[in-house]
Amino acid sequence: MESLESRKKQTRLLTLATGDSVVNLAEVEQVHFKRLSTGMDEFDRVLGGGPPRRDGRVEAGVVDGSLILVAGDPGIGKSTLLTQIALNVAKTLYVAGEESAHQIKIRADRIMPKANLAVLNETDADVISGVIENLKPPLVIIDSIQTLETSDLESVPGSVGQVRECAHRLHRLSKQLHVPIILVGHVTKEGTVAGPKTLEHLVDVVLNLEGDPGTNFRILRGVKNRFGATDEVGIFEMEDKGMAEVKNPSKLFLETRQDAPGSAVVPVVTGLRPILVEIQALVTKTNMAIPRRTGSGVDNNRLQLLVAVLQKKSDCWGK
Repeated sequence: MESLESRKKQTRLLTLATGDSVVNLAEVEQVHFKRLSTGMDEFDRVLGGGPPRRDGRVEAGVVDGSLILVAGDPGIGKSTLLTQIALNVAKTLYVAGEESAHQIKIRADRIMPKANLAVLNETDADVISGVIENLKPPLVIIDSIQTLETSDLESVPGSVGQVRECAHRLHRLSKQLHVPIILVGHVTKEGTVAGPKTLEHLVDVVLNLEGDPGTNFRILRGVKNRFGATDEVGIFEMEDKGMAEVKNPSKLFLETRQDAPGSAVVPVVTGLRPILVEIQALVTKTNMAIPRRTGSGVDNNRLQLLVAVLQKKSDCWGK
């Protein structure tokens, strides 16, 4: 560990001594980021868009040379979603550290029968970097960052040092080759990304895939995005053939709604898209000494604050 850090320090000092890393900002050419569509509009929506085209549409997708982290609970559908993207983008390199090629083929055949996908079963970060340099694929997907390791460190894969060092190497590689890399990351019981906090600071984009265990719906949220906003969400439905995009979430959310007292439909704006959702309220007598207010799907502290404002500023509770 000490020898690795000392070599890094010597390299940085040599670079600073030669002045190669110093640039005049006024001389830097301003360019628009080139984006690669993943073939899934909901995924591209969360990644953000570039400048509007002549037809008014906004280009969206993966930025060249970006490092993206997709995190989520086990079994939420991360591998399924990224396998679909790999099948949509020709010549994508799929690096598997958790599954065998046979397992990936079973999933790929379910999504797209007789699909062709370049798969690399490898966990050595140096070997993976060499393959990427030779192939220069348009997109690289690594499942997952917690399985990678480098022989320069003696710690086990998934440790703080291994995750940090492997992520740094992939970050430099993506910038040098202008190859976008998507990393799969695990989450802890508290819902945070597993591994060092450095990982979230290092990557350009952090996406969280969430879902309710009782439903097949999945929501992709942007937590960090250096190339766009973080208020967009992508909505999917888990089906037998993979993730299906939900183009009209308002219709899907309200198709089973029944007009009843205590039910209201309100528009919620997420990014550039308004979504109609149903809010239900139920009031009943309590057997407890102190009445309680609880909410499902909303932060309870925020609920208490909203009720307090209504009680103070409206006639809902009478004079």
